[in-house]
Amino acid sequence: MTLMLNRRRFIHLSLLSGGANLLGAAEFLPHNVTFIGVEKFQQIVARAVAENWAALPIGTRVAQFGQALRGTKYVGWTLEIDDRIESPSANFNGLDCWTFFEIALGLARMVAKKQRAYEPSDLLRQIEWTRYRGGVCRCHYLDRIHYLDEWFADNAARGNIRNVTRDVGPVVRLTGRGNDEMSLNPKLYRYLRANPVLVPALRQIEARLEQVPFDFIPKQQVAACEPRIQSGDIIGIVTNRAHVYCSHVGMALRGSDGVCRFMHASVTHKKVVLDQALHEYLNAIKSHAGIVVVRPREA
Repeated sequence: MTLMLNRRRFIHLSLLSGGANLLGAAEFLPHNVTFIGVEKFQQIVARAVAENWAALPIGTRVAQFGQALRGTKYVGWTLEIDDRIESPSANFNGLDCWTFFEIALGLARMVAKKQRAYEPSDLLRQIEWTRYRGGVCRCHYLDRIHYLDEWFADNAARGNIRNVTRDVGPVVRLTGRGNDEMSLNPKLYRYLRANPVLVPALRQIEARLEQVPFDFIPKQQVAACEPRIQSGDIIGIVTNRAHVYCSHVGMALRGSDGVCRFMHASVTHKKVVLDQALHEYLNAIKSHAGIVVVRPREA
C-alpha cells in the first residue's frame, strides 16, 4: 500500500491478493493517528527477521508474534479512532482482544513476503485485507467487519483462514438469539454516537448475519477436543449473553508440556497474557458457552 499525504487526502493503492486495486482519492487519517508504537513494531519485526520466523508454518508464526506482544497493556476501543473517517489502524502500545489477534495475524502474513525492509504501511495493508469486508476500506465505518462471526465467514470465503470447528470437536447450533448488540447500544461506539444515521444500515447487516447458521463447540466438550487444536488457531469465545454470538477472542498456544493454553488481551489482567488451559479458562467464566476454532492460512 502506498499512502501519500496531501493534507488529509491520500491516494490509496492496495496490492491485494496478488493484484492491484486502485481505489482512487480517499480520505484517510494520518499515520500519527492510525499507527501507534512504531518503535515496538520495528523491534518485533527486527527480531522476526533475525530469527527467520518467515520459515515457520503460518500457525506457529502467528503464535510467535502473539508471544512477542505479551505484556502489552490492555486498552479497550482501540479501533474507535475518529468520529467520521474509518482507516486501517494498529496500536502497539495498547491492544484489545480483537486487535491482538488481528495484529499477530497481520505480522505473520506480512513477513511471509520477503523484502528488504518492512514499514507500518505493510502491516496496515494486511490489516485492511482482513479487517474489512471483502478486504477493502473505503473510509466508511460500515466497511469494517464488526462481528466476529462475520469476520470468520468473510475471511474463510477469501482463503485467509479455514473454519476447523467441526474438525476439532462436536458442534451444536446456536439458535433463538439476535445478533444486534451494536444497533441496540449505539452510544457505546464513537462513530455511531457521532453518526446515528449509520444505525439503520448497521441493523440491516446484523439482520443478514442472523440468517447465517452458526455452530460452535460447547465448553463441556473442549477439554476432550484440545489435542486437535494447534498453536496459532484463533479461538472465538461464544457467549451465553443475549444479542451477540461471540464476546471475546484470542489464540491457542501449545507449550512444551503439551497443554493448550489461551493467549489473549485480557480485561482482568489488563494486558496480553498466556492464560490457563483453554478448557479451564472457559469453565472459570459462567457466561462462556463454548468456542469456534479457525486456522490461519498462508497469504
